[in-house]
Amino acid sequence: MERYFFMVRFLPMEANLALLMGRCISIMHGYICKRDIASLGVTFPAWSDISIGNIIAFVHTDVTVLSELKKQSYFQDMEMCGFFSIGSVERVPEECAEVKFKRNQCIAKMFAGGARRRLKRLQKRALERGEDFTPSNNHASREFDTFHCIAIRSASSNQDFIIHVQKEKLVKRQTAEFNQYGLATNQLYKGSVPELSNHLTLF
Repeated sequence: MERYFFMVRFLPMEANLALLMGRCISIMHGYICKRDIASLGVTFPAWSDISIGNIIAFVHTDVTVLSELKKQSYFQDMEMCGFFSIGSVERVPEECAEVKFKRNQCIAKMFAGGARRRLKRLQKRALERGEDFTPSNNHASREFDTFHCIAIRSASSNQDFIIHVQKEKLVKRQTAEFNQYGLATNQLYKGSVPELSNHLTLF
């Protein structure tokens, strides 16, 4: 099945990429939830080891879905103000390699805030069972491949949170299964998106 995409480039030189990525994904999230749209993925064509890059692309099999997403007022306003450059909806080139951008929630557990919240949950569960809570101090350190952060604000709770994203190269295309942020995950969602980094000259 053919896939289509459009790209959004952030134009300010000193842009907060994590914040702008999160805002774009939040707009997409609201759009697909209101319309019950599935299989819409995001890809980051300018991704590198040091940065998530200043471009986000949205991928779907339905041109109309992407065209309507482009019309969301946030994108239109940011383009009108000169902050975004938004490309046209294009067909994904056949020669594109496949990649997976996945949300890895295990990374959050590395950081003090995540560990503290996890300990509170474990303590609460132990108390509910009527057990003493004795946290283990034997935490093995873990290493993760390159990841970048995206700052998201939850529309339901109005709370800010961080999504940790990793890139994985694939041999072949996977079924378009993504979470509501357009990403794959470690277990449930395995969707892949086209590697568009070689096609930035089209934009």
